[in-house]
Amino acid sequence: MRHAYTTRAPTLLTLLLLASFTAAAEQQIIIGTGSEAGVYYHAGRAICRLVNTKVEGISCKAVSTPGSLHNLSNVRNGALDVGIVQSDWQYHAVKGTGPVEFMDGSFDNLRALFSLHGEPFTLVVGRDSGIRRLEDLKGHRVNIGNPGSGQRATMEVVMKALGWTKKNFLLATELNAAEQSLALCLDRIEAMVYTVGHPNASVSKATGLCDAIIATVNGPVIDKLVADNPYYAYTTIPGGIYPGISEPVRTFGVMATVVSSSDVPAETIYKLVEAVFANLDQFRKLHPVLGALAPEGMTRDGITAPLHEGAQNYFRSIGLR
Repeated sequence: MRHAYTTRAPTLLTLLLLASFTAAAEQQIIIGTGSEAGVYYHAGRAICRLVNTKVEGISCKAVSTPGSLHNLSNVRNGALDVGIVQSDWQYHAVKGTGPVEFMDGSFDNLRALFSLHGEPFTLVVGRDSGIRRLEDLKGHRVNIGNPGSGQRATMEVVMKALGWTKKNFLLATELNAAEQSLALCLDRIEAMVYTVGHPNASVSKATGLCDAIIATVNGPVIDKLVADNPYYAYTTIPGGIYPGISEPVRTFGVMATVVSSSDVPAETIYKLVEAVFANLDQFRKLHPVLGALAPEGMTRDGITAPLHEGAQNYFRSIGLR
């Protein structure tokens, strides 16, 4: 009787119970990224690829979102487990400062995991637009970025520093990263701003398909922004990585950072961080912008929120803390 019972084909109820148990046993991590045309989306997918292939009991999904501010808001309310955000908005969320309208005071349980690549504030313009530097944007058709994105928030900081509003432009559009290059090529806009790591597919499309160039972003106003804010730094977009742009371009920028909430279990975050750092050589190969990552910088640069307990425990285990 016992033998007959144990070898009997599983009933439908048994199969359903097993499926339910398996689903319950496997934890899912959802990572908020950015536009599918942007580096955040690819970086999030790269993280998930390592988690899904290297970690048992956890599945990881990277979802496209409007960007940094959206990710911070949804990490805070628990809709996202992890988010990729600009270092300046991580700073403002911790301090309760800046134009983070979704915040009611500081984001006390925000936790940092690690940082990724540098993100220059990139001003891409039509070659025939007459725009060669930031101040030339006045009176032109400019895409200032979609609401909720890091580039939109950074552009608003720059505009405020210059004493500008949307009225200073002939047209101020709010296209996302996936739409703006096509709009530039179709001459619907003359310039687009993008806070992004390089090389980037959207910038490459604009420079390759419609002969766009990258304009310089510097001057006294930017000098003051960089001097007054610890999360900004001058940087250079290398020459030779985009069609028709052989010389380096001076601008300023931030870091891309990976954040979570203290509500996410330490063991879960430990495994995610371990998947990345223990397989860093493989991670670097998953997108060109990740190629120069170094463990020491990833645990330090652009980090203003407290480290998540799980990340801190992993870094201690490998001697980085």
